[in-house]
Amino acid sequence: MTGTGYAELIGVCAGALLLTTVLTVWFRSQRAAIRALAAQGFVLAALVAVVAIGRSDVELIPVVILVLVLKGLALPWALSRRAPVVDERPVPDAGDETTLLNPVAILVAAALLAVFAYAVTWPLVAESRNPAAHAAPVGVAMVLIGFLVLVTRRRAISQLVGFLALDNGIGTVAFLVSGGVPLLLEFGASLDILLVTLILLVFSRQMRTVFGDTDVDRMKELHD
Repeated sequence: MTGTGYAELIGVCAGALLLTTVLTVWFRSQRAAIRALAAQGFVLAALVAVVAIGRSDVELIPVVILVLVLKGLALPWALSRRAPVVDERPVPDAGDETTLLNPVAILVAAALLAVFAYAVTWPLVAESRNPAAHAAPVGVAMVLIGFLVLVTRRRAISQLVGFLALDNGIGTVAFLVSGGVPLLLEFGASLDILLVTLILLVFSRQMRTVFGDTDVDRMKELHD
């Protein structure tokens, strides 16, 4: 692969990652946000594959498979599963939800965070000889937009989507700057994320059983 072709593929993957991250915060429907997160997982796996091909590093192939299975398939599938309906009460979490910011404000905030990420990160990677490192600001923007999801959404599943988007951003920076993450390190980090996600899913289902939905504001009732 030529240097120009490698840089172009890295740029395409980075742009797709940023787009899917913006979609996770823009979509008001949880189903749509989870689909965007799944697409993000596939794109992240493609990014690792491009890095592996560009570096001719066959050791990254298992990492590609791990990212694809876990972040593109397993975690989105776990998030999309619905707990059984309790006492025939409707489950409101599947549809649209009210956010703290309207869609226009969310897009403006995401754009400002992306610009801030580039302004802060670009001076650190501009002199790098690694073309992949030049896309590292995208990973930082993903982290910041993931935080935006966490603070603007009130339901537990939506906040999990933001948490996983944030984690994907951290992984993106690691893959772009380091040129690849060892399989053992990626497996350990992925296992931690999987366990945290499963625990939070169990917690959110318990919230749905007790309160009828997973709005985190319901937790205030526990003070009574």
